[in-house]
Amino acid sequence: MLFSFMSKCSQRLIVISTFAAGLAAVLLAGCGGGGGGSSAGGDTTPAPTAGTPAPGGTAPATAQAFEWKSSEPLVKPPADRTDIFGVKDPTVVHHDGRYHVFMTTAGKNGWGLAYTSFASWAEAPTAPQFMLDKSPMGPGYRAAPQVFYFAPHKLWYLIYQGGDPLYSTSSNIADPLSWTAPKPFYATVPASVKNAEGNATWLDFWNICDDRKCHLFFTGDNGSFYRGETTIESFPRGFAEPVVVMKEKLEDLFEASNTYKITGTNQYLTLIEAMGPKGRYFRAWTADRLDGTWQPVAGAPMNLFAGTDNVKFDGRIWSEGVSHGELIRDGVHQTLSIDPCQPLKFLYQGLDLEPGKTYEYIELPYRLGLITATAPNAISVLCKK
Repeated sequence: MLFSFMSKCSQRLIVISTFAAGLAAVLLAGCGGGGGGSSAGGDTTPAPTAGTPAPGGTAPATAQAFEWKSSEPLVKPPADRTDIFGVKDPTVVHHDGRYHVFMTTAGKNGWGLAYTSFASWAEAPTAPQFMLDKSPMGPGYRAAPQVFYFAPHKLWYLIYQGGDPLYSTSSNIADPLSWTAPKPFYATVPASVKNAEGNATWLDFWNICDDRKCHLFFTGDNGSFYRGETTIESFPRGFAEPVVVMKEKLEDLFEASNTYKITGTNQYLTLIEAMGPKGRYFRAWTADRLDGTWQPVAGAPMNLFAGTDNVKFDGRIWSEGVSHGELIRDGVHQTLSIDPCQPLKFLYQGLDLEPGKTYEYIELPYRLGLITATAPNAISVLCKK
């Protein structure tokens, strides 16, 4: 029986649930309208495989493979919202003693955004959820959020896709009604993200800033990893034409990228979702600057970060693969820092299928769970304490 994984935005495939090994991936066009098309502009040199130096770079140091343990599903659709099938694409910060989680909802009316907050992970399953279409963000297609505090403006930013990259701001992250109406980052779709048919191929937008610039990373469901930049002073305006910073096969560099500064080092970490015979998984790269060359993290085939092969469960294996998520940061600011001296924790969307049941893509029962690193790894070895 065929199990088909697709872009988060397509609704054109029926999915049959099976837990057999050797799942097959079938790809159709993503929400950009041209997933799988050729990319334009930028560097199209294939990225090096794990342990191999990139052109002009040096081979990464030997590192231990990542190992993880997963929680049970922590966040599900509200019990009284039978019109919502799944919750996906989480972004999370810890602020004023609480976790603040924003996520995509997939339901009968399409994709939207929701917010929940809790003091501990034990409280997550019972925490109320607020649908952000009730805020000034309004209704309509909204998906794949990212949240951070932009210190120069003293404002929270919520970035998300509405076809093109959009953002809203708030002075109070705990007030879901405070988010402003959506605004675009780009006035028009850049030429470098259009495929041969002229359709945009960009999604899953992720902003991170250093001390001079802000960098907007994204993928295109086409094997390309892109970056646009603007100055700290100009943000959120002035983003330049995006360039391709990595290029691989479509299934090996798919979507849901997230990038972080590793605290106490001059290193950055990028995670990008890929697809394999056992479901979705994340790969990892590091670089010494955000506009630099990304080197595969050594230690495992395909520079594996998290997936079926290295995540263990207590009891029921409820998720097939590890999909779109975010690391728990050690701060809230635009630098997006993670602490290598603390066990890594990654909030992810897991696919909790009912065996034998048939699903339309939007009906897939995604739930949010937390994986915690259980052994030394390529990031923890960077701890200098």
